[in-house]
Amino acid sequence: MSLVKAKKHLGQHFLTDKNIAQKIVDGLIHTDKYRQVLEVGPGMGILSDILLSREDLETFLIDIDVESFNFLREKYPQLGDRLINGDFLKLSFESIFPGKFAVIGNFPYNISSQILFRILESRHNIVEMVGMFQKEVAERVAAKPSTKEYGILSVLTQAYYDIDYLFTVKPGTFNPPPKVNSGVIRLSRNSVEQLGCDEKLFWRAVKAGFNQRRKTLRNALSAVVPRDKLGEHPFYEKRAEQLTVSDFIELTNFLSTR
Repeated sequence: MSLVKAKKHLGQHFLTDKNIAQKIVDGLIHTDKYRQVLEVGPGMGILSDILLSREDLETFLIDIDVESFNFLREKYPQLGDRLINGDFLKLSFESIFPGKFAVIGNFPYNISSQILFRILESRHNIVEMVGMFQKEVAERVAAKPSTKEYGILSVLTQAYYDIDYLFTVKPGTFNPPPKVNSGVIRLSRNSVEQLGCDEKLFWRAVKAGFNQRRKTLRNALSAVVPRDKLGEHPFYEKRAEQLTVSDFIELTNFLSTR
């Protein structure tokens, strides 16, 4: 069985440290809420080996790389249809997972944000995610208000998930080594089914606020509601990075009356 060559255009950096792989899999702690788990970009299967040894989990693998897919098909013939050659960003989850499931992976850094937004789109079914990202992205997701890292990803992800920054991974544990450190985070679906506001307007307000993060919200939100109809709200004199998730929900409810 020949080894898979990492492909730069796919952002592949294969993890080589089995102890780190074990720590990532051990990050799955809410297994009472699901049985099925989808690993994204398994490469040569360092995480898959551990996942497939877990009798409490039914593991699925998806890899867009044909070479990896063929390698994994030979390595894990027992998987059958649970090994998918496809694009996670385009996968129809409903056709594979009838209920709640988890996502895990050493994610390609070049599509980190897209992966997180895809998880957010399926937040009612994806109850847990443990993933390795570029450290900067991982810190951004877990960031607190009034920090430079706090932004769109922070607010939107924290609206629906509890975030835990688990640990940092050095470049030397990969082949080829990336030029940056990596960070592993866990997303655990919170108890909020609905935010208690117009969620589309909430997303628009968050994005508008941070797209012009140096401006006060009075100026930034004119992209959402015409300035002459904004009315008065104490949050307008603040910048987006100063607002918590609940602040944005309160502001969205106010904006919906304008």
